[in-house]
Amino acid sequence: MAGTDTGVDTAKDGSTVAEHTRGAYGLAGLEAGLDALDSVQSGRTPLRETLLRKVLPPVTAVALVLVVWQLLVWANVAPDYKLPAPSDVWGEVSDAWVQGTLLDYIWTSVSRGLLGFLLALAIGTPLGLIVARVAFVRAAIGPVLSGLQSLPSVAWVPPAVIWLGLNDKMMYAVILLGAVPSIANGLVAGSDQIPPLFLRAGRTMGATGLRGAWHIVMPGALPGYLAGLKQGWAFSWRSLMAAEIIASSPDLGVGLGQLLDNGRTNSSMPQVFLAIFLILLVGIAIDLLIFSPLERWVLRSRGLLVTR
Repeated sequence: MAGTDTGVDTAKDGSTVAEHTRGAYGLAGLEAGLDALDSVQSGRTPLRETLLRKVLPPVTAVALVLVVWQLLVWANVAPDYKLPAPSDVWGEVSDAWVQGTLLDYIWTSVSRGLLGFLLALAIGTPLGLIVARVAFVRAAIGPVLSGLQSLPSVAWVPPAVIWLGLNDKMMYAVILLGAVPSIANGLVAGSDQIPPLFLRAGRTMGATGLRGAWHIVMPGALPGYLAGLKQGWAFSWRSLMAAEIIASSPDLGVGLGQLLDNGRTNSSMPQVFLAIFLILLVGIAIDLLIFSPLERWVLRSRGLLVTR
């Protein structure tokens, strides 16, 4: 109602126009505050802070390990042929670099691992979607996938050698058998966490079949799917190392697993340590360069990444 005797305009619910105006300004101020908060959190972190928070801790940890290692060598807690000094391992690194074989060791294993993982991704993703969305398929092979995921990857090396021989096909088969179950189960777990309301809303808007899988299921299951990808890569890398250690052949080249086995055969602990460090280094590099950025992107897209 407007134009009362007191000269104050009022709305139908009895509140004044001024009160409505103050409420509108209050909501606008709240929105502005939230927008400002979001802009602060999403700002670029200064380089100095990044170095202090992300680079300094692992460098300090590595330096601490090297110091403790050298102290153990000086204390003669084990013979030299069992516990080599860090300088001896560095000598192996230098020799491999001078001979031009260091990068060959790494590339032989990394190229196999990445190609095998991509093949596992191409197989495990549609398999996970089918298992997640088709009840009969899930009841039939869902327990089999879980069982395969718990089976040690090294168990597949002997049958793969018998079936396929000592070649790259055997390596890729072992990687697939180790990685596909993890990728599929990750997608199934992520799909189970999608609210049913989202699926019903998608069907109402015509998102069924492949369209529903692409626009509803995959985005909703992305966190679980990403966790399955990380685990799948870990399984594929471990499977490859087991295959390279057990199945050796001149035709396969020398990867990191073969380098580790060569160190055992030659009773060269510096070479064994070199292979172990390179295997660890590749695993850390893949996580930092591929999976960590993907994980931050997923968290940021859902408003879950908070900068402290």
